[in-house]
Amino acid sequence: MKHLFRTAMLVTASLVFAVSFSACKKDKENSNPSGDDATKLAIINQFVNHTVSPTYTKLAANTEQLVNDLKTLKTNMTQANVDKTCVTFLEARKWWEMSEAFLFGAASDFGIDPHIDSWPLDEDAFNNLMSSPSMIAALDSEDGDVVAGEQLGNALLGFHGIEYVLFRNGAPRPVAELTEDYMIYAVAVAGDLRNRCFQLEVSWLGDNAPASHCELMEELEFNTTVNGGDYSYGENIQNAGKAGSTYPTLTNALQAILDGSIDISDEVGTSKIGKPHTGEDPTYVESPYSQKSIIDFYDNITSIKNAYMGGNEGERDESKSLHAFVKSANSQLDSRIIDAINNALAKINGMAAPFVNHYTDPTAGEAMEACQELSDVLAEAKDAIKDL
Repeated sequence: MKHLFRTAMLVTASLVFAVSFSACKKDKENSNPSGDDATKLAIINQFVNHTVSPTYTKLAANTEQLVNDLKTLKTNMTQANVDKTCVTFLEARKWWEMSEAFLFGAASDFGIDPHIDSWPLDEDAFNNLMSSPSMIAALDSEDGDVVAGEQLGNALLGFHGIEYVLFRNGAPRPVAELTEDYMIYAVAVAGDLRNRCFQLEVSWLGDNAPASHCELMEELEFNTTVNGGDYSYGENIQNAGKAGSTYPTLTNALQAILDGSIDISDEVGTSKIGKPHTGEDPTYVESPYSQKSIIDFYDNITSIKNAYMGGNEGERDESKSLHAFVKSANSQLDSRIIDAINNALAKINGMAAPFVNHYTDPTAGEAMEACQELSDVLAEAKDAIKDL
């Protein structure tokens, strides 16, 4: 790989971004279904265009900014630059956590979820890395992002490796504690994080992704289509019931959206909160250095709300939502789902903070129960729509 060529290519592509998306594949045209199929397709299109797409677009933009901020910090180590970089990190983190209701698809198929969001960080491996001049030199090379992605394991990659460098005890790390080697590592890992978030964006948006992001995926030889075929992940679910889609029917596609929500609600309750709270694994605390665990959990449930209610805040259309679809069939069930979402958000928001210091608190158990209730009622909805 010629990294200098890549850099020039990205700069050139960014100049024509507003008028050129030619690097990505063209969207497939949908026919114009009627009746129930039209209703289902409208829900799916709203989900892709107003939940998934804006979330991954903002995730990609913020991880790109994170790389830029870390590079600036590396060359100008001031507390102001540390603080600024921490703000960018938390914004990127927010959009990742708000994507977890749709980890199905590219995030799971390409192993992106564990690659960028495994915890706890392996601090022993980190210290060994800091003691290896040859690895530090490789990470500091033109292709340090590729080196990181290919040679560091998941326990040293992604958000939590960067979090470890930038935060201590819930606050930005004092600049005096940062070393050049820490910054070399952070820049390389952030580059790999950006690459994987571009992969998510391009995989779902197809030719609606920035041309420069598409071109980087081609240069890195990252797959961005379903099973290496013609469909992006957005096209795949929007063409449910048609030849080439992995979803046999439009109803299957709606059930997949509910499955994604069920999975993250269950993970928040049983794993993210449950493993530390029950004593199964007290080290299994997400975001312990920034102490933003509770915010992570809240954003995860918000991702469910966005998927169910018809879009992200500011882009929502409840008339084209699972909420409206379930309500038309069983208004009582829909009301229970909305109540369960709001209850889970409230119980998480009411947890004793920071979670890393209070994971045994009874409020954590209450949040676990609320997440379980949400998982259960969403499972009822999945079953209820199977014949609609």
